[in-house]
Parts: sequence; structure tokens; C-alpha cells
Amino acid sequence: MKRFLWHWFPPLAWMGLIFVLSAQPDLPHAAGRWLDLLLKKAGHAAVYGVLAWLYRRTLRRHIPTGTVLRAVSIGLAVAYAASDEYHQTFVPGRNGNLVDVAVDGVGACGAMLLARWREGRRELPRPESVVR
Repeated sequence: MKRFLWHWFPPLAWMGLIFVLSAQPDLPHAAGRWLDLLLKKAGHAAVYGVLAWLYRRTLRRHIPTGTVLRAVSIGLAVAYAASDEYHQTFVPGRNGNLVDVAVDGVGACGAMLLARWREGRRELPRPESVVR
């Protein structure tokens, strides 16, 4: 049970934080419509990028590192994004938005591209081990 909690607590806690924040009826606005839009969309992408990364961390014990692991992590993050947007339809002053789900998916994909890049760097030989 300890091992289960060790691995699953971070993504579940992050999902809980997302749920609490999305249950707020009114969010603060940045000065300027475009700045507000940019900050909110960047926030969406970053938050769901972190969630995908946490899913990856949790699932790599069960799914070999690679494309399948990254795809499952993205899929879970996007599924949670869709459920969160649906949840927002019940919050006064909020609404669900498919564009936000797409932005969340972009964030999750970006995080998994970063994960792939890091995996690729580990496979490269270190400069001092290169035969000259």
C-alpha cells in the first residue's frame, strides 16, 4: 500500500488541486483581454503538462518507457481535462470549453516531447567515452 501511495499520490493530489481551482466561481483577471487569455491558456497547458509528467512517473513501473507510456500519459491527462471542463459546467460563472481541452492536450504533448528528448539524451554516449 505504501508503494501504491508513493506512486499515485502526486498525480491524485495534482488532480485534486485542479478540481478545487476549477470549482472557483470567479477567477481573477489580468489587465487586458489578450494578456488574460494568454495567461489562462498558458496556465492550462502548464498544469496539464505537469499532470501528464506525473502520470508518466507513476505508470512507468507498469508500462515500458517509450511511445506507449507517453501516449497513455497524454490520454489520461486529456481525459481528465475533458472531465474537468464538464465539471466546470456545474460551477456558477464558469463553463466548459473544448478549446481548453485542446490547449491542455498541447501542454500534455509538450511535456511528453520533453520526456522523449530527455530519454534520447540518456542514450547518447558521454563525450569522454567517445573513441577518437
